[in-house]
Amino acid sequence: MPATVEPFFDPATWTWTYVVHAGQGTACAIIDPVLDYDAKSGRTRTDSAQRVVDYVRAQRLSVQWILETHAHADHLSAAIWLREQLGGRIGIGSRIPSVQSVFKKIFHLEPEFATDGSQFNHLFADDETFTIGDLQARVLSVPGHTPACVAYEVGDVVFVGDTLFPPDVGTARCDFPGGSAQTLYHSVRKILSMPDETRLFMCHDYPPTDRAPRCETRVAEQRAHNIHIHDGVSEDAFVAMRTKRDAGLQMPTLILPAIQVNIRAGQMPPQEANGVSYLKIPINAL
Repeated sequence: MPATVEPFFDPATWTWTYVVHAGQGTACAIIDPVLDYDAKSGRTRTDSAQRVVDYVRAQRLSVQWILETHAHADHLSAAIWLREQLGGRIGIGSRIPSVQSVFKKIFHLEPEFATDGSQFNHLFADDETFTIGDLQARVLSVPGHTPACVAYEVGDVVFVGDTLFPPDVGTARCDFPGGSAQTLYHSVRKILSMPDETRLFMCHDYPPTDRAPRCETRVAEQRAHNIHIHDGVSEDAFVAMRTKRDAGLQMPTLILPAIQVNIRAGQMPPQEANGVSYLKIPINAL
């Protein structure tokens, strides 16, 4: 069954959020939702997520899943807030505990913080199948950007997370804890082994100034034109390029608040005695 995909772009973080469903009045999944965050004030807003809520209600959809492709480093997740508004279950890849364990140490989180993925409603194994109403879905483990990255194949489309960007932007960085350019190479080739006409929806675009942001490409376009990993690029060449490029990149603007929230499925840290929730800034740790 073909999937209907509605994209929502957040220009502050260059993030694409998606609602995927089979038509009005059916079940749906929300993928990679954004919670607005002002780094200067520490204030959050739900403007971006409210656009998703408005669409879901206008289309008379029932939310079955809220899906994360990984624990994002560039935006905070609105998964918890959306679950409160619309219901559904929050899912992420089954390797998220390894990411939680690394960052629990980096942020010296409270002893009670569990590193077993229990903050999420479901942890998806590689090649696990599930349904979104009448749509058939499958999980693809695609580590490299992080060790816990997954892609979601839903009907005739694939949501690739941060593995791939539009062809003129390339591929995701691999220098976060647990990242690996070698592993990402094989993950991308796994995606690009799909039929040429497979539609790929990306979590981000960082476009050059001469075009608008794009959310969709196809396998054939990526194989022919991706500047980092088009057909003919060897694993060694990709790893050398990615390693050199990553060494010159700055950390994402929101990595410190985002990771702390996203490994909790979008929940803020526990409130302290004064009723305020605090995010930590580790010094010289990343």
